[in-house]
Amino acid sequence: MTLSLTQLEEARRALGAPLYADVAGDAVVSFEFFPPKTDKMNETLWDSVRMLEPLAPRFVSVTYGAGGSTRERTHATVARIASETSVPAAAHLTCVGASKAEIADVAHAYWDAGVRHIVALRGDPPVAGAKFEPHPDGYRNAVELVAGLKTLHPFEISVSAYPETHPDADCAQSDLDNLKAKLDAGADRAITQFFFAPETFFRFRDQVAAAGISAEIVPGIMPVSTFAATSRMAAMCGTDVPAWMGRLFEGLEELPAARQLVSATIAAELCRRLYAGGTRHFHFYTLNRAELSFAICHMLGLRAQGVGLEKAA
Repeated sequence: MTLSLTQLEEARRALGAPLYADVAGDAVVSFEFFPPKTDKMNETLWDSVRMLEPLAPRFVSVTYGAGGSTRERTHATVARIASETSVPAAAHLTCVGASKAEIADVAHAYWDAGVRHIVALRGDPPVAGAKFEPHPDGYRNAVELVAGLKTLHPFEISVSAYPETHPDADCAQSDLDNLKAKLDAGADRAITQFFFAPETFFRFRDQVAAAGISAEIVPGIMPVSTFAATSRMAAMCGTDVPAWMGRLFEGLEELPAARQLVSATIAAELCRRLYAGGTRHFHFYTLNRAELSFAICHMLGLRAQGVGLEKAA
C-alpha cells in the first residue's frame, strides 16, 4: 500500500517518541485561585491547595474582584495560605475604586500577614463593559500602582501581559510600551493572559525582547473546564479561541469526565510545546480546581514532594 504525503506526516507524528516520556521535571509552576464565596467553595479551594502544595509551586496567587469587591475574602485567603502552608502567597491588588491611602492600608495589612508578593493590576471596572475610571485620589494605572507599592515595602511584584493585546490598548506597540513601563517601575515579572496557541506566546516573547524587555515573561495557562464559559472570558480579554477547539468540545456538555479529559489533553499539549520552545515556568489559572493542573504538571515531569498542608511546627 502506498501512503499519501498526508498519511506519511500523520504516521511520523504518531510513531515519534511519546511527547511526555521522561520529561526532565525541571519546570517551575505557580497557581492562581479566587476567594471562595460559600463554605462549599471554601472546602473545594482548600482541597485544591492541599493537592497542589506538594508540587512545590513557586507561589500561588489569589485574585481581587472587580472594584475591590472581594477585598476581605482575598485577604483572608491569602493570609491563611501564608500562615498555614509552605507555599509563598501572592495577593492581587488593583487600582479600582480605592484611594492611594486605602491601597496603602491593604498593602500594609498584607505585609503584616507575611505576604511578600503582590500581583499589581489596573483592574476591571465593577460594571462589566464600563470604561475604567481612576479614583480621584487613586492610581491611574498599574504603572503608578507598582511604583507606589515599591515605596511602601520591598514587595516582589508581578504584573500582567497580553500576547494578543489588551482590549483597551490603542495598538500592540502601546501595549508593549505599557508593559515595559510597569517593569521599569519596579515589577519583577509579567504573567500573560491565557492563550491557546504556542505560536502566540513565542511571537509575543520575540516582540518583548525586541522592545528591550529582559524581565521574565510567564505564560498563563487556562485548562478549559467549560468551553462556553471559557469562550465568554476569552471574548472579554481579546483571546482568540481556535475553531478546532470548539469542534473538540462539541457534544460534551453533559459529559463532564470526557470534557475534563479533552481539556487536560489540550492544555498539556500546549504546555509541552511551550516547554520544547524553552519555557520552564507555567502559571495555571486553576478556577479553584486542582485535578487538571496537577495532571498537566505530572505529565511535565513534576512529582509531589510529600509536603502536608500544615507547616511544620
